Amino acid sequence: MFGLGIGELCLVGGLAVLLFGGKKIPELGGALAKGIKNFQSGLHEQDSIEEKSEKKS
Repeated sequence: MFGLGIGELCLVGGLAVLLFGGKKIPELGGALAKGIKNFQSGLHEQDSIEEKSEKKS
């Protein structure tokens, strides 16, 4: 995964816990997942709009 080994991933995870705290990390993960979901639905919505405009032309 991105050329990172187990040691590097543990280091990044440890730094994240130090920076954000243990309670904040699940909230950040949830917000990130929600943002990705909204982005994907926006992409699908844009595709639908383009298809409808092509059919009308």
